[in-house]
Amino acid sequence: MLSLAIAITINFSPLYSFNINYLNITEYVNMPKEQLLTNYRILLDYLNFPWVTQLNMPNFSSSASGLFHFFEVKKLFMLDYLILIVSGICVFWFSRYMKRTNQYQKLNRYFKWGMLIPLAILFALLISFDTLFVLFHQVFFNNDAWLFNPATDSIILALPAEFFMHSFILAFGLIEVFLLIGSLVLHKT
Repeated sequence: MLSLAIAITINFSPLYSFNINYLNITEYVNMPKEQLLTNYRILLDYLNFPWVTQLNMPNFSSSASGLFHFFEVKKLFMLDYLILIVSGICVFWFSRYMKRTNQYQKLNRYFKWGMLIPLAILFALLISFDTLFVLFHQVFFNNDAWLFNPATDSIILALPAEFFMHSFILAFGLIEVFLLIGSLVLHKT
């Protein structure tokens, strides 16, 4: 569920479009929304597709350190997609086994209790997002390349922390929805 929620969130461009308006990003970067969306699409294409090996956003400067960070993020995207494929196959076969052996009801309590985890994380995100954002980067990146300088990596002005907070909220909200749907489906079987 986590890898699916991540994959949906990172490819849900309407979230960025919403944030451009909601956070007045056009004012920070002095650029029309269409240009921001074009550059964002270029960034997502680089992060999503292994055959796109160069990141060149036409309206944003990028330092070697910033480009290296995006390369590391690209590796995390690829890892997420691999986990999604492998776990999807495992869930398919596990579901068939559970159905064949009539053991679906055993899973229901795990789904119900599991719904508390995303809620707790969402609460923590709302209380102290900045701390969790730094912790996230310290766990997944073993360097300071994620600390962008707006003078050399102007994309950071177009990707404010609030956008990432909204992305985390969407991802954990999706997990909550998946768990709720799973619990309802299991309850009916």
